[in-house]
Amino acid sequence: MSKAFTRERDDEDEDGEAAATPLPPGTRNYITPGGHARLKDELDHLLRLERPHVVEVVAWAASNGDRSENGDYLYGKKRLREIDRRIRFLTKRLDIAEIVDPCAREATDQVFFGATVVVADEAGDEQRYQIVGVDETDFAHGRISWVSPLARALIKSREGDRVRFMSPAGWREIEVVEVSYQRIDPIGAVDPGR
Repeated sequence: MSKAFTRERDDEDEDGEAAATPLPPGTRNYITPGGHARLKDELDHLLRLERPHVVEVVAWAASNGDRSENGDYLYGKKRLREIDRRIRFLTKRLDIAEIVDPCAREATDQVFFGATVVVADEAGDEQRYQIVGVDETDFAHGRISWVSPLARALIKSREGDRVRFMSPAGWREIEVVEVSYQRIDPIGAVDPGR
């Protein structure tokens, strides 16, 4: 079959965008100020630095003649498509973003978007999670998407409540130990207070 009739990747949608965590239909794209800043910084970097550099390399490679066997040209065009795809994705996500600042929330023991929650499992082991936007999710750092099963179970619960949720290992029950609302810095950001 001709390469023209095949897809480069199976995890792309109709617009050629990489599959990302989808938002539930009819919901808003909630995001913390730190997450919004990170997405804007990435978009700015792609538009102002990376894309112009790749365009320059592709133009140089194209001027060298035969493009069919020119690795710089072929790789550059592929990289340019990836950058443009990411720019479209980031632009769409930022256009529909609704920034929610956890620091602006009144003190409460109830869990909402932006909460930092300490939970204890059946064995008494404690875990700390921050409920963030779908584009900020990083389980290794305890950041879970507000659309995840755990976050959905925690939302609207209060300190002392026990909640059940479906995990990959089956049904689990946890207790909400502590709820707080604090600044959530982007991953890799340095807290000036430290």
